[in-house]
Amino acid sequence: MTRYVIVGAGAIGATLGGRLAQADRDVVLVARGEHAAAMAERGLTLRDPAATVTVHPPVATAPEDVDLTVDDVVVLTVKTHQVLAAVTAWADRPVRDGGAVVGTAGELLPFVTAQNGVSSEELCLRYVDRVFAACLWMPVVLLEPGEVWVRSSPLSGVYQVGRVPAARTDPRDAAFLDRLVADCAAAAVEIQRPAEVLAWKYRKLLANLGNGVQALLGDGDPEVKRFVGLARDEALAVLAAADIEPVDPDEQRAGVGGKTDPKPIPGQPAGMGGSSWQSLARGTGSIETDYLNGEIVRLAHVHGVPAPVNTVLARLCRQAAARRDAPGSVTADQLDAALAHPRTA
Repeated sequence: MTRYVIVGAGAIGATLGGRLAQADRDVVLVARGEHAAAMAERGLTLRDPAATVTVHPPVATAPEDVDLTVDDVVVLTVKTHQVLAAVTAWADRPVRDGGAVVGTAGELLPFVTAQNGVSSEELCLRYVDRVFAACLWMPVVLLEPGEVWVRSSPLSGVYQVGRVPAARTDPRDAAFLDRLVADCAAAAVEIQRPAEVLAWKYRKLLANLGNGVQALLGDGDPEVKRFVGLARDEALAVLAAADIEPVDPDEQRAGVGGKTDPKPIPGQPAGMGGSSWQSLARGTGSIETDYLNGEIVRLAHVHGVPAPVNTVLARLCRQAAARRDAPGSVTADQLDAALAHPRTA
């Protein structure tokens, strides 16, 4: 029986692992701090528009707590800026078959990279042979330890999953993906298998450029849409200069449209923002925007084209996270002023 080792069981990882546990699949949640302690002590509570459930999967806090076997799948659900530390901690862990060590996790096990952005796969390929990218459409919020708000129902999420690079093939891959599709279907997560998953991740990257804007201005600020439009228009020009073609919007709508639209949950808090908003709300001191808006900045530097909007957004988000500012610490006027003078913002 396949076991899913969910490394970084925050909002995304706890939802996926919790749904798999709810469907009686074998899973272990790897987390840390108060969130890990809460899940170990009283279980993981998932609240969605239709119901509230509590599950009790095993919880680990370090790689040394998990004895890996050839039946395991490692699912990295940390944020992109945490991937390098996670993959280096897990790639060299011994893997057993019938009690005997037969190799390392990086040599033998499939690793699923379930992050926003497009950098995780290249980071992991330094250490892992079988890397499978996952493009995530899963509106979930983690604000309190041991409790996740899953904002879509009946599906908790839709993932596009595929081998990276796509040209790599392995006799084990088809069977692994078949199991993943079946197990996740039982767990209210739809897995799609496109020919080129990174084209999907670039489309999602465009959607995620608004995460930092929402974090800076606050959830529900009416000016968010205007600034997001500026960031995306600039990003499309940069991607064109880099000769990168994301999945067509019509293909996105056909694959995902309406399936994961957020719905109200009884008793939900007033603020329910995205991943970057949640980083500021929890005061983590770090934020993933260097791999979202910052990815556009990287490509702009490589190809010699301007990207002042995304440069400023990435910088302001880094600074807000370092200061542990709450969401909404920047006004629209302040952001306009920063964009008008990007070199001094």
